[in-house]
Amino acid sequence: MFSIFRRVNDILNANVNDLLDKVEDPERMIKQLIREMEEQIASAKDGVVHAIASEKQLLRELEQQKAQSAEWQNKAETALRAYKEDLARSALQRKTEIDNVIRNLEPAWQTAKTTSERLKNQLRQLENKVEETKRKQGALVARQRAAQARQQMGKTLDRFQQGLDTQSRFDRLEDRIGEMEAYSEAMAEVDDTQSELDKEFAKLESTQEVDTLMAELKIKIQQK
Repeated sequence: MFSIFRRVNDILNANVNDLLDKVEDPERMIKQLIREMEEQIASAKDGVVHAIASEKQLLRELEQQKAQSAEWQNKAETALRAYKEDLARSALQRKTEIDNVIRNLEPAWQTAKTTSERLKNQLRQLENKVEETKRKQGALVARQRAAQARQQMGKTLDRFQQGLDTQSRFDRLEDRIGEMEAYSEAMAEVDDTQSELDKEFAKLESTQEVDTLMAELKIKIQQK
């Protein structure tokens, strides 16, 4: 009987946070704990009912024995008034035997009464604790869900930051490509300028060569 109460107390006094840290589904764990507590409470309630029944049974028997004792007391008095001393003595003898039973029943009933009262109080306290745990269930589940949401938000922010980092690297690559393109265009312009310059010098050299040949030809003709 008392082992049931100890078991319920162990459940209620357990560090819920430690339990939740060890499971993948804290909400399911909370519901399982409450279900187990309710099962233990049901067993404890059955034990309390039996204890109360035993106490009431002892009380009824005690009251019956007291009634019989009083009855034999009355019979002894009636016999003595009728001058039947032997009958009165027999009645008192029977009363004495019953009083001995009463003396044994009285402490047994007191113990049973004390035990049943204590068990009823303990059961009431445990039921209150279970109800309190149920009320806390919503808060615990809300805290767990909030923690999960924060974790998910953290992961999302991490992915977002990774996306920003990737975009930043892409932007730098794009800038680098732009620089390379500008460099290539500049080189092309330089090459074009150099090509035009070479053409001008080639033209000049060709003209000079023609002029030289023309002068030589004139001199040759004049000599003839």
